Amino acid sequence: MFIIFSFIAGMLIDALSLNKDTNSLLFLLMAIPGYWFLVAQGAKRCHDRGNTGWFQLIPFYGFWMLFADIENGENQYGPNPKEIGNTNEIDQIGDYLAK
Repeated sequence: MFIIFSFIAGMLIDALSLNKDTNSLLFLLMAIPGYWFLVAQGAKRCHDRGNTGWFQLIPFYGFWMLFADIENGENQYGPNPKEIGNTNEIDQIGDYLAK
């Protein structure tokens, strides 16, 4: 999504045909929200793995996040977004009857 956004933003800025410095500044201003989105999504993925968001600064850790599975159940960052291993009090009501 970021690459598509950058490509479209670059084409729009180029279509404006302003001077080179203005085009560069406009592209930079449009790229900042895109980079913010990338960092936020990386931090979310790190949290799913049970790590702090700073782990995404480790070289090639992005590939590990891409292929590795998330932790089962809750961790210190919250419940599993796939709801695998999550337990709620409402889910445990009546469990003593089934045993």
